[in-house]
Amino acid sequence: MPDTKGYLITTDNNADLPGWYIEENHLGVTYFTYALDDISYRGDDPTMGIHDFYDKMRSGSLAKTQQINPDQAMDFFRKYVKEGYDLVHICFSSGLSGTFNNMCIARDDLLEEFPDRRIVVVDSLCASMGQGLLVHKALQLQKEGKSLDEVVAWLEENKLHLCHNFTVEDLKYLHRGGRISKTTAVVGTVLGIKPVLHVDNAGKLVAEGKIRGRKQSLIALVDNMEKKLGNYQNDVVFISHGDSEEDALFVKELVKKRFGINEFILGNISPIIGAHSGPGTVALFFMGEIR
Repeated sequence: MPDTKGYLITTDNNADLPGWYIEENHLGVTYFTYALDDISYRGDDPTMGIHDFYDKMRSGSLAKTQQINPDQAMDFFRKYVKEGYDLVHICFSSGLSGTFNNMCIARDDLLEEFPDRRIVVVDSLCASMGQGLLVHKALQLQKEGKSLDEVVAWLEENKLHLCHNFTVEDLKYLHRGGRISKTTAVVGTVLGIKPVLHVDNAGKLVAEGKIRGRKQSLIALVDNMEKKLGNYQNDVVFISHGDSEEDALFVKELVKKRFGINEFILGNISPIIGAHSGPGTVALFFMGEIR
């Protein structure tokens, strides 16, 4: 374990960070579970590859997800607290899951047992690699020698500048998740409409526009980035995708050419989020003036 100034940064698998990144940064991750064809899996279950998961969705399989409960959260926190660490836990958006509340319940119960420890649970108000980028920024600050309180203060001051732009390939998954009506899904599919969405200040998914055609919807992600950047300078941009690497690379090249950004981290959208967004989702994450 590297020098951490006595505290660790942890998160959950909805941050969609690649396995190599988690290992390289010794990042503690707690895992949501999901069910596919009535078989339950943990978010990192190696028996269900990401391509296989999305292929099953394309074939009509229905995926259902389950939030992290207080007992699971307690077990996760306990192993670090027992080793003498304080924690900054960056959690999946409270606007999309009750997990943040459950992590807080577990924290409060555990600190009664370990009153000399600190556990700060940060509601990221983010999802997928937007949450992942927030974790990345926190890890950078920790490596620079910032204290737990300094990291938490930065997260709270800056999390609403973490911009999410994404588009989906098939509207039926948003309909299943209650994000759009059946009529909108059917008409949009017939007309080739691709919605562009973002995550708002309450951490909820919100439609931002409707674009006709897949390529144009991918370009719109980068157009929206230009509108939202303001004076922010991004040293790295994160892009996640639902088994659609070619489209993610297309967006990467657009960002690179338009803004001169050369550092990117790409990752798969995990089954937990992919169950609701579906295969073919592409999402772009960066720091900006306007969320």
